[in-house]
Amino acid sequence: MPIPDDIFTEPDSSPDTLAHLGPLARLAGVWEGRKGVDVNPKADGPERRTFNERYVLQPIDPQTNGPQLFYGLRYHTHITTDEELITFHDQVGYWLYEPATGLILQTLAIPRGQIAMASGYAKPGDDTLVVSAVRGRTDYGICSNVFLEEAFRTDSYSLTVTFNPDGSWSYVARTSLAVHGQPGTFDHHDTNTLTRIAGPDPTPWSQRLAQARGTA
Repeated sequence: MPIPDDIFTEPDSSPDTLAHLGPLARLAGVWEGRKGVDVNPKADGPERRTFNERYVLQPIDPQTNGPQLFYGLRYHTHITTDEELITFHDQVGYWLYEPATGLILQTLAIPRGQIAMASGYAKPGDDTLVVSAVRGRTDYGICSNVFLEEAFRTDSYSLTVTFNPDGSWSYVARTSLAVHGQPGTFDHHDTNTLTRIAGPDPTPWSQRLAQARGTA
């Protein structure tokens, strides 16, 4: 999308985020999956772990950068295992869609000192979404704390989401890691299939409109 001369004027937007989420609309809601698989690096070789996941994606109000307009979902995924009481993985961020261009973004932050923003393109009705990020980029990149940068450097990240005919969705997440003291790179990957257990909440804007109209 070329940068316009007027970078300040905001477009009209709608409180009905779900109607404007395009290819992200099918992600909205609360999801669970109990057959996840994680393959991660260890000193004596790859470790395979199974996990349980709860993934919450709630619509947010439209967001603008001047003329750029996003509709999106705020998400939190929480992952546990049957063997341990402690959290196995925790992650928060946003899924964003720009209707004018088909751009989709996934932002992510994990409480081990790492953030990333991955990008891709998709159309409404697409059954597959793919986003990716690369270390060193200043737009769609990866940023890690010093220890992770030196010991478990993430060179790239990709996520493929597939919407299934039964209404569930599956994902494959891959990170290419340079592990200190080990040759080459390690393909750290996670997979799971998630089933919806609850629908999404209304956006804050929609809730305030309903209150103002006396229909809430």
